[in-house]
Amino acid sequence: MARLADYFVLVAFGPHPRGSGEGQGQILQRFPEKDWEDNPFPQGIELFCQPSGWQLCPERNPPTFFVAVLTDINSERHYCACLTFWEPVEPTQEGLCTEDTAEREEEAGEGGPVGLSPAAPGPPSQLFAPKTLVLVSRLDHVEVFRNSLGLIYTIHVEGLNVGLENVVGNLLTCIIPLAGGSQRTISLGAGDRQVIQTPLTDSLPISRCSVALLFRQLGITNVLSLFCAALTEHKVLFLSRSYQRLSDACRGLLALLFPLRYSFTYVPILPAQLLEVLSTPTPFIIGVNAAFQAEAQELLDVIVADLDGGTVTVPECVHIPPLPEPLQSQTHSILSMVLNPELELADLAFPPPTTSTSSLKMQDKELRAVFLRLFAQLLQGYRWCLHMVRIHPEPVIRFHKAAFLGQRGLVEDDFLMKVLEGMAFAGFVSERGVPYRPTDLFDELVAHEVARMRADDSHPQRVLRHVKELAEQLYKNENPYPAVAMHKVQRPGEASHLRRAPRPFPRLDEGMVQWIVDQATAKMQGAPPAVKAEKRTTVPSGPPMTAILERSSGLHGNSARRLEVVRNCISYVFEGKMLEAKKLLPAVLRALKGRAARRCLAQELHLHVQQNRAVLDHQQFDFVVRMMNCCLQDCTSLDEHGIAAALLPLVTAFCRKLSPGVTQFAYSCVQEHVVWSTPQFWEAMFYGDVQTHIRALYLEPAEDRDPSQVRGDPLGLRDGAGLALAHTRPLWQAGEAPTQEDERSALDVASEQRRLWPTLSREKQQELVQKEESTVFSQAIHYANRMSYLLLPLDSSKSRLLRERAGLGDLESASNSLVTNSMAGSVAESYDTESGFEDAETCDVPGAVVRFINRFVDKVCTESGVTSDHLKGLHVMVPDIVQMHIETLEAVQRESKRLPPIQKPKLLRPRLLPGEECVLDGLRVYLLPDGREEGAGGSRGGPALLPAEGAVFLTTYRVIFTGMPTDPLVGEQVVVRSFPVAALTKEERINIQTPSDQYLPDGLQLRSCTFQLLKMVFDEEVGSDSAELFRKQLHKLRYPPDIRGTFALTLGSAHTPGRPPRATKDKGPSFRTLSRNLMKNAKRTIGRQYVTRKKYNPPSWEHRGRPSPEDQEDEISVSEELEPSTLTPSLALKPSDRMTMSSLVERACCRDYQRLGLGTLSSSLSRAKSEPFRISPVNRMYAICRSYPGLLIVPQSVQDNALQRVSRCYRQNRFPVVCWRSGRSKAVLLRSGGLHGKGVVGLFKAQNAPSPGQSQADSSSLEQEKYLQAVVSSMPRYADASGRNTLSGFSSAHMGSHVPSPRARVTTLSNPMAALASRRTAPRGKWGSVRAGGRSGGLSTDVGTRLAGMGPPQANGAPPDPGFLRPQRAALYIIGDKAQLKGVRPDPLQQWELVPIEVFETRQVKGSFKKLLKACVPGYPATEPGSASFLCSLEDSEWLIQIHKLLQVSVLVVELLDSGSSVLVSLEDGWDITTQVVSLVQLLSDPFYRTLEGFRLLVEKEWLSFGHRFSHRGAHTLAGQSSGFTPVFLQFLDCVHQVHLQFPMEFEFSPFYLKFLGYHHASHRFRTFLLDSDYERIELGLLYEEKGERRGQPACRSVWEYVERLSKRTPVFYNYLYAPEDAEVLRPYSNVSNLKVWDFYTEETLAEGPPYDWELAQGPPEPPEEERPDGSAPQSRRRVVWPCYDSCPRAQPDAISQLLEELQRLETELGRPPERWKDAWDRVKAAQRLEGRQDERGTPSSLLVSSVPHHRRSLGVYLQEGPVGSTLSLSLDSDQSSGSTASGSRQAARRSTSTLYSQFQTAESENRSYEGTLYKKGAFMKPWKARWFVLDKTKHQLRYYDHRVDTECKGFIDLAEVEAVAPGTPTLGAPKTVDEKAFFDVKTTRRVYNFCAQDVPSAQQWVDQIQSCLSDA
Repeated sequence: MARLADYFVLVAFGPHPRGSGEGQGQILQRFPEKDWEDNPFPQGIELFCQPSGWQLCPERNPPTFFVAVLTDINSERHYCACLTFWEPVEPTQEGLCTEDTAEREEEAGEGGPVGLSPAAPGPPSQLFAPKTLVLVSRLDHVEVFRNSLGLIYTIHVEGLNVGLENVVGNLLTCIIPLAGGSQRTISLGAGDRQVIQTPLTDSLPISRCSVALLFRQLGITNVLSLFCAALTEHKVLFLSRSYQRLSDACRGLLALLFPLRYSFTYVPILPAQLLEVLSTPTPFIIGVNAAFQAEAQELLDVIVADLDGGTVTVPECVHIPPLPEPLQSQTHSILSMVLNPELELADLAFPPPTTSTSSLKMQDKELRAVFLRLFAQLLQGYRWCLHMVRIHPEPVIRFHKAAFLGQRGLVEDDFLMKVLEGMAFAGFVSERGVPYRPTDLFDELVAHEVARMRADDSHPQRVLRHVKELAEQLYKNENPYPAVAMHKVQRPGEASHLRRAPRPFPRLDEGMVQWIVDQATAKMQGAPPAVKAEKRTTVPSGPPMTAILERSSGLHGNSARRLEVVRNCISYVFEGKMLEAKKLLPAVLRALKGRAARRCLAQELHLHVQQNRAVLDHQQFDFVVRMMNCCLQDCTSLDEHGIAAALLPLVTAFCRKLSPGVTQFAYSCVQEHVVWSTPQFWEAMFYGDVQTHIRALYLEPAEDRDPSQVRGDPLGLRDGAGLALAHTRPLWQAGEAPTQEDERSALDVASEQRRLWPTLSREKQQELVQKEESTVFSQAIHYANRMSYLLLPLDSSKSRLLRERAGLGDLESASNSLVTNSMAGSVAESYDTESGFEDAETCDVPGAVVRFINRFVDKVCTESGVTSDHLKGLHVMVPDIVQMHIETLEAVQRESKRLPPIQKPKLLRPRLLPGEECVLDGLRVYLLPDGREEGAGGSRGGPALLPAEGAVFLTTYRVIFTGMPTDPLVGEQVVVRSFPVAALTKEERINIQTPSDQYLPDGLQLRSCTFQLLKMVFDEEVGSDSAELFRKQLHKLRYPPDIRGTFALTLGSAHTPGRPPRATKDKGPSFRTLSRNLMKNAKRTIGRQYVTRKKYNPPSWEHRGRPSPEDQEDEISVSEELEPSTLTPSLALKPSDRMTMSSLVERACCRDYQRLGLGTLSSSLSRAKSEPFRISPVNRMYAICRSYPGLLIVPQSVQDNALQRVSRCYRQNRFPVVCWRSGRSKAVLLRSGGLHGKGVVGLFKAQNAPSPGQSQADSSSLEQEKYLQAVVSSMPRYADASGRNTLSGFSSAHMGSHVPSPRARVTTLSNPMAALASRRTAPRGKWGSVRAGGRSGGLSTDVGTRLAGMGPPQANGAPPDPGFLRPQRAALYIIGDKAQLKGVRPDPLQQWELVPIEVFETRQVKGSFKKLLKACVPGYPATEPGSASFLCSLEDSEWLIQIHKLLQVSVLVVELLDSGSSVLVSLEDGWDITTQVVSLVQLLSDPFYRTLEGFRLLVEKEWLSFGHRFSHRGAHTLAGQSSGFTPVFLQFLDCVHQVHLQFPMEFEFSPFYLKFLGYHHASHRFRTFLLDSDYERIELGLLYEEKGERRGQPACRSVWEYVERLSKRTPVFYNYLYAPEDAEVLRPYSNVSNLKVWDFYTEETLAEGPPYDWELAQGPPEPPEEERPDGSAPQSRRRVVWPCYDSCPRAQPDAISQLLEELQRLETELGRPPERWKDAWDRVKAAQRLEGRQDERGTPSSLLVSSVPHHRRSLGVYLQEGPVGSTLSLSLDSDQSSGSTASGSRQAARRSTSTLYSQFQTAESENRSYEGTLYKKGAFMKPWKARWFVLDKTKHQLRYYDHRVDTECKGFIDLAEVEAVAPGTPTLGAPKTVDEKAFFDVKTTRRVYNFCAQDVPSAQQWVDQIQSCLSDA
């Protein structure tokens, strides 16, 4: 029984003491005035009466009512019902504000004093002050409170003739029962009647309609979010304008949490003065008036629910874990069915007549029933995980969280984990865990309805029915008597608050009220206490728990067969059949990944222990330990499946005799598992064992049990993990039914004992308590022993405690944090192994263990009620236990070292390259799987090749692992993984479990920029000093002190890496002498010029590293009689300079300049002066710019001496030079470093404001302006500089954002000319099919217009109306860095224009590459399966975004060049991004660079000669170690790969060629990519030495030479799809969505290592079928190809390669010398072409068959033009005619590419430099005939054939005899249709030959070609 109301209080408005505008509440009267003993008066009531503050208001408001909740210090809730009404402020009172309160009270008579602060002027109108009646109660009867206060107010307002004192007295003395479903009628003595119904059980919350209202206000999803937030201890804040709504919402949320009780701050209505409570760090549920919403928005970690707006706002930093699936979706759908029943019927064709919906009260109970069901499903079986630690004097219960999660299959679930760790659940366990107590609806539900709920899950209607049944019970609990007698309570009349009240609320007579209360109290004391006996019962446990979602265990489904294998293996081990066991072991280890197999192992081993078979021999011991380790390595630290718990007794049982008196137990070999260092695991184990023994304590007298089973036997396996059904059986008996009486669970026993407890005598009770306490104490001693067994290592010098568990002694006992691998690595890293760290720390191992055990003992003994004396005794005992154990272990370790070592597989030696030497011989290691799942037999299937056991070798060139998989089932596969030492980017120490389950602390993870990862741990036989030596040697090889130490430079030379290479013997002045002279001169010049100015000087070569051997035979032979006048202004060159010049002329740059017609070096053609550009030797001594080549192209009009001054304006003196010229538009591409501040930028800024100082302007700036002017004037003038538009929009339009702009695809072919033109330049997509109307390649024809957003995007290929566009072009665009060109105003009178773009810096490239490496080769297995994590990390790396930007800028430049404007690329220092862009532009614009030779020339010219800093970017030496690897060149190759993918028919080289260069640019196998510039290569004597040394040198020093040699043997670098279109300018898509991840980053070949060292990659040849050595029948040559093991291109070569190989094999068999693959291929293509001719009218499908290029052209472009019939002839002729627009010189350079112009070659192996059809006049009186002419530069002949595919030469002209080539005139019989300018004559010493070409351009090309041949001669 309890009082209905504890206090009645009258609170009124009073002025604020500090005189502020607001008032404050004052308690006028409270009854009773003395506090009740059991319930003191709550403080601060006056704040809660007016939560928004006490204020006067100008009009009389209607009375309000709400209930606030206060929580006292004992967590008791007090309900404060507040009824507020307003009374007028009397004018007399307004002046009294300043007087003393007491005086005021007296003057005011019975009315409450009211006043205004003096600051406020007296209002002209009447003001009203609030007054509140408050009822304080511990009961929650809202309606009764409302009625009672309403009655008091009504009596006052209506002036009823009833004494208020009587009513208040009756209210305070009303006693009602708490629960039990009784009905009580009360009356307050004013003619009223109220009926109070008490709930049936008080444990169920009372919600009335609050839950239903909450759902109506916020909706299902929001309420579910709030529900999860409250359960996972987040802060929840409700906002509303209504206080009653806030109370209801908070009440509703709490009702949903049942059976858990909310134990944090709970304030449904928070007063304004206490708003700072919201920033408390603890969780809360609080309601605040919506007026204070602004304050709520400043809180960062509070979830805000706006009840009026229906929204829930979750801050970004807060993560609310959702309910585990499928419960989340099921709950959502049931709630939807309850709230919207019509939703189910909405789609019916014939909806049933409307059904009656539940009342709001009923709906409220249905919603609660849904959540009650949810909790029953979540916590189902929780009682099976309770540990009874003590029964008497009070139950002590612990919950085994890990076992619960493990059984439910929810270990990973964030939500349940947080709920179980929360305070609410701890309260739930202590309240509901008690075995003997009253039960309620939830207990019934969780015990008896689980099976029904599981069956109902798939039937929504049945679920709904169940919900309604539960709702009925909840409703009945709240309203046990449905037919309630009507309340009868007087209410005030309508609008009574507006009538003027006769008087203020009267002051009540305290004495009278007190007398009534005292009377009632006396009466109560006389009456006997009405105690209703609680009905207590044993709480039912319900069925054992099951997983919440039956997950299939995937790979390791445990079939009975697997368990059978485990059992057999164990029985073989114990029977001594070791060979049999060894066969089964791999299968067992694999099966042990599954839970059932692990349990089965524990069960079988337990049986053998019981049969006294625990002493094993060495082999048996090894097997048992391996299987145990395998079981334990998958155990998490929580051991949620109880495997470690089941093995714990076994590891202290199995042992082997090492020598007399020395026994080694299994625990010393299974210590290296994280579970043993987890305090929670030991606590759960301890409590489980205590429960077993306490239960046995009470069963013992009843049943006659074997005492050893109870206390003496440490192996009494408990079910600790809660996995058993009955709480005593070991976990593997879970399936059996309880058979005997003693199968009662510990909870049953405890329940029985609790029932008997009150009946026992005092002595008996004492005895039981003592017995229990000593049981717990003995277990604590037992566990101190056990823990020391598993925590003290056998060999403390290799202690895992020191490394992995560095913080073991300091682990908080409750903390679950484990030192992660990376952290452990860093801990290990931070000590130096040789500094004695191991020895220094060894002594503290016992200390750490003692601290760990003591902390454990403290915690469990305090919780289990062990006496303090016993606890002190334990603390004394623990160090002794540990010390004793250490002494025992020393003997064990000493003896174990004498055991013979286990046989290990023999080491496999790797194959080495010629010249590669072993530095460190094989160290035994395990290669562990990294994140690439293929090697470990991941989703693509295949064997688990990793982990592998083998050895790591360190050579001068590579780090190599060779070994075999540890899983013997994989077979005898050799696993090889290697990478060049020079490619190492990161090396870190790791600590990891090995596959053979011993713990080896020395692990290394090596990562390389060739996308290989060696994650390995050294075998125990490898000492830590050997491992350290390996690291040091590796470091020494990776970062040699100077570049001479790299493999490429030491390879094959006898000298040691410190001495300079031997001098070369050569005729005449040697190249070494030459380089020395050159250096002397250069240094002298540099010395002169750089005395006064400090500049960047590249560090000398000792501090860097990368040379480029350009040792190819140069096909452009430079005439020895150089005429100095064409080369340099000074006429007299010293002989050494002459030598320098001839060497420089042989360089790649120079050959390319000649090909492009950018200045000639020979006087035989007198065109030099008319050329707009010239080759300047001004930098031949590298005096102006060290990082530029010796010869540079500059405008003809600029003198050499001016260049020195121009160069000062540019970073690193890299002034603008021409590097390429378009053959069609004659526009040039220039490159330079970025500008210094006073360059063009300063020039543009200063132009418009001439100042007096202008005359002294920096001369170099003026020189620079002149220089740019000279560049502009050297070009064909398309542009008159008046009406240009600008490109300034480019940066914002294109480079500013990461999002590529959408491509325009609109194209109109209405203009036939445009369509025709589009045919010429339209790009093709993949496989060459031309998209219908071309595509817009990022930038349309007029780039400026488009970028500035002014013109319509046009079809990519169509050149627009020339008259419209060309006047708008600037003659020169300067592409510069946006940051550099900030604030520049381009002047319309200049002929050039600046294009500022945003580029990324090299450090961004470096950072991006690191992330790319981690994405493609993660060091650890991915957390989430599938490609999602890979794609996320790929996106994070932003690598593809950088590729996109590079391609985008390059396409922009290509567009500009193609339209006739020249472009200067001037970014950063001019050697990184500039090089990338310039190279890409040339590759896209000029088909020559897409050939093998052309690409080589491009790399030599732009990357090597123009000084890309390979050594600096590749960190080749010790000095560069800190700068790290920056893959600028690799990024360029990736861009080329992207273009190759989109245009596979345009490249002569295959994708493998790009991978090959990507691998070897970092490998240091060749000298090509060493050092930073030609200057450094000459300084080291690398550039020209190869000429002299090469003959005696077997190893290739240049990558190009190697490619050349290899190409003769195999077509690996050749692309069979190659069929170029001659004038093709490529415009690739650059959107990120069009880019693909390069397979160079992701593929690997474990059979032989990376396939880029061709000699190593070729495995031993298989014997042919007939010659099997055993003479048996030929076996099948089919074999399995594994995706990451075999090299797929070699195992399954493409059809053409296979046929070529077959051809060679057959030729060898026939005894013919095999011809080269190239010749066979060319012959086949020629035959194809002939076939195509005969079938000219063939259908498109036959074209498809006849040859790939036809297919592309006929089906693609030409079909747009005319009748299908003409397509074929057009496409056939186009090979030579469509090339006619290209410049002759460009095509002349395609020497080595025999298929570029002639797709089909004759059988004769010959070099065709240029070929085509010409008409030739026969000898005297003979007619003109068309013949096929071939110009052969190698043989120096012009041969002719009858037709294209004729193999027989009909005659030739020897070019040595040619005197001149001149224009000719048509003679008699000449072709009529040809222009007369197409005739030309070739005059030889014997006769004059008359020729006629098909049109004028091709005639011009023939003349140019023949002349260039003559000039080369």
